[in-house]
Amino acid sequence: MPVHFTRKRMEEVMENHEKWWKGELPRPLMKLSLSDFYPAEKKARAPLLTQATCADFRWSPEELIEKIDEGLSTLEFIGDGYPSVNMDVFGPGVLSAFSGARLDNSSGQVWFFPKEEREIADIHVSYDPDNVWSKRIRALYKAGYERWGGAVAMGMPDLGGVMDVAATFCGTENLLMDLYDEPEEVLRLVSEIEKAWYDAYEDFSSVLNPPGRKGLWTDWSGLLSPVPSYIIQCDFSYMIGNDMFQRFVLPTLKRDTERLSHTIYHLDGIGELTHLDSVLSLPGLEAVQWVYGAGKPGPMHWLHVYEKIRAAGKRMMLIGTPEETLDTFRAIGTGGFYCHLGLDARDEKTAAALLDAR
Repeated sequence: MPVHFTRKRMEEVMENHEKWWKGELPRPLMKLSLSDFYPAEKKARAPLLTQATCADFRWSPEELIEKIDEGLSTLEFIGDGYPSVNMDVFGPGVLSAFSGARLDNSSGQVWFFPKEEREIADIHVSYDPDNVWSKRIRALYKAGYERWGGAVAMGMPDLGGVMDVAATFCGTENLLMDLYDEPEEVLRLVSEIEKAWYDAYEDFSSVLNPPGRKGLWTDWSGLLSPVPSYIIQCDFSYMIGNDMFQRFVLPTLKRDTERLSHTIYHLDGIGELTHLDSVLSLPGLEAVQWVYGAGKPGPMHWLHVYEKIRAAGKRMMLIGTPEETLDTFRAIGTGGFYCHLGLDARDEKTAAALLDAR
């Protein structure tokens, strides 16, 4: 179990997250952890659950949870930090696998492929709760709850964006052509995938938050919520203009913001900046995570993006090193920011500076 982390502490952290979602937290939300503060005695036999090991069924859910617990015991959670399990280890867009696509992690990273190539008119997508991957994740959730109760938050899998899943089944190039040649078929497929997305979301929610248990939702963003929430996205939109984004993507995002109590949009890469105004136009969207991408300048180069998001009344997830985070705070203030950072336990000065940020 995580050291010195109690149910009461989890309730306090949840309260701060909820204030942040509502724009009522008078400081940045700081999800911080200190590593190797309490080194664990390694006893677990199973490997750490990662994209490279997620398809290894030799290990029981209980054994995998034991290994995760061992890792959590080496961390100290400070600020708004809390112990959690990130289920993105089954890959981004895992709804594809839940719906019949092949999960391939032979490279050490998870990719998804259709079992056969089809024309879009012949492609139909639905969520299968009896799929091997759906059952595996539910079993891990159950084992985790038996181990920790509500003291560790277990995240939703990375279901992916609706158009991202469509690109898996159609092929990216084919889907780009279908936007021109078969727009009605694209909209039909989007509708099917959107239903499958919520069927999966509700299935996993029923395990993580059954009736009578206090609600606790999180995902790969690390944001915590007492009500249904998610980080929504469309990485496919990097390759399309804003006219197509508004036709094929924005309506789904709008429905997400209406159906889920809390949402943050994952804006991934400079190609998606052309859609920022459309994203910010969503009245129910509360926050944006701007990911500038590998090889691009750090957050200080994108102050105009953060200021635009803030001016639209949205909050922001800041990506960067602890030093870049502090520089950004000094440049444009801390209002509305959320940061998720892991620190070395010996770096007390940086941890103190981040906790003091106002």
